[in-house]
Amino acid sequence: MIQYKKILVPIDFSDYSKQAMKYASELAGIFNSEIILIYVVEPIIYPPDLSIGQIALPTLTYQIDEKAKEELDRVAGEIIPKEIKFTSIVKLGKPFIEIIGVAESENIDLIVISTHGHTGVEHMLFGSTADKVVRKAHCPVLTLRANGNNSDEK
Repeated sequence: MIQYKKILVPIDFSDYSKQAMKYASELAGIFNSEIILIYVVEPIIYPPDLSIGQIALPTLTYQIDEKAKEELDRVAGEIIPKEIKFTSIVKLGKPFIEIIGVAESENIDLIVISTHGHTGVEHMLFGSTADKVVRKAHCPVLTLRANGNNSDEK
């Protein structure tokens, strides 16, 4: 029998990712699962001048991490029912790499991720975090369409 003990939900605070959190909450209720939320902060890098190269600002990044954790817990408290256990994680790095890393280190059974519906040139230029997670994750990945409707529309 399929068991989803731990469900990972990447969050970027968009309405799309909040829908994924709601969907994962329903699954968690059915399977008596724990939800692990992950928000990935991409490093802030500023070029000081041409001779030194780029530098990161760790203090600013730390402040962003703290604010993100607070907001993640606040949003989760509004969406996830009280009886479902959840943990929130904030990571610094490339989103798809951090999502896959946490999925492996936390022994995740299922990833629930929303797509943002990029098409055409935008998709070619930027790619999709969801696409990369689907291709590289060690566990099943459930993707939810950006419009909230998982049926095929023309």
